[in-house]
Amino acid sequence: MKAIKLLGFLLLFSVAFSLSAQRNKKVCGEYVYYAEGDVSVNEAKAFALEKAKLQALAQEFGTVVAQSTMQTETHDDAGDHTFFSQLSSVEVKGEWLENVGDPVYSIEFVQDMLVVKCSVCGMARAVSNEIADFSASVLKNGTDLKFADTHFRTGDDMYLHFKAPSDGYVAVYLVDEAPDAYCLLPYAGDADGLYPVKHGQEYVFFSIDKEPKEKAIVDEYTLTSSAPVERNRIYVIFSENPFTKAVDTQLQDGLPRQLSFADFTNWLNKRRARDTHMGVKVMYIDIKQ
Repeated sequence: MKAIKLLGFLLLFSVAFSLSAQRNKKVCGEYVYYAEGDVSVNEAKAFALEKAKLQALAQEFGTVVAQSTMQTETHDDAGDHTFFSQLSSVEVKGEWLENVGDPVYSIEFVQDMLVVKCSVCGMARAVSNEIADFSASVLKNGTDLKFADTHFRTGDDMYLHFKAPSDGYVAVYLVDEAPDAYCLLPYAGDADGLYPVKHGQEYVFFSIDKEPKEKAIVDEYTLTSSAPVERNRIYVIFSENPFTKAVDTQLQDGLPRQLSFADFTNWLNKRRARDTHMGVKVMYIDIKQ
C-alpha cells in the first residue's frame, strides 16, 4: 500500500512538473538605447535591460493594443464643437520570471551620445488571468489622487495610492541607482512582515493621517537627491495569497531597511514563479536637487 501511494505521488509530481515546464519558456531579447541628456551609464543599462525583456516577451507571447476614444464638447460664440481624441496603449502578453545567466552589455559613445546595447535571456510565461488588475499611483505632497506625480524635488513628500479588486497582500520597494532595494511597505516596525488589504478599499500609504494601521509604526518619506537628478523605481507587489517581505537589514538610521538589488530580484522571481496570482507594477520617478 505504501508503494502504491508513493507511486501515485511520483506520477502526480511528474504531471505537475511537466505542466509547469510547458507554461514556462526560455526567451531572449535585445535592445539598443540611445541616451540623451544627463542619463548615467547605470540608468541607461537599467532602461536597456527592461526594454530587452519587453522585446523578448513581445516576440514570444505577442502584444495587446488597447484603444479608447474620448469625446469633448465645447461651446463658444461660433457654436458647438465636438472633438475626438484616441488613446492607445500596448502591453505584452507575457511576464518575466527570472534571468538565465547575466545580461550582456555593450557601451559606447557615438558623437558624444551614450549608446547601450543589452542582450538578455530568461524564463517567462504567458500572463496569467489569475493576476488581479490592481491600481497604484505615486503621489507628491498630497494624499489625493490629484497629486499623482513622478517628478520630485529634494524635500518633497511621497505617498502611494493603492486599490485592489480582491482581498490580498501588498509590498512596496524603492530601487535606487546603486542599485539597492529599500522596503517601504510593510513598515519597518511591523513585525508580521506582510501587509493585508481589503478589496475595494482605497489606501494611502506613508501617511500617518490616512493610514488605517497603528500610527506608531507608520513610516513617512521625504525624498532627497545627492545628484542633480536621481532616477528611482517604485515596485508595487500584490497577491491574493499571503507573502512576507524579503530578508533585509537596517544599515543606516533614517533610511528604510534594505537589501541588494540582486537579492531583491531573486526573492521576487521566486515568489512570482510559485504564485500565479502575484502581480507587479513598476513606476519610474525622478528626484532633482
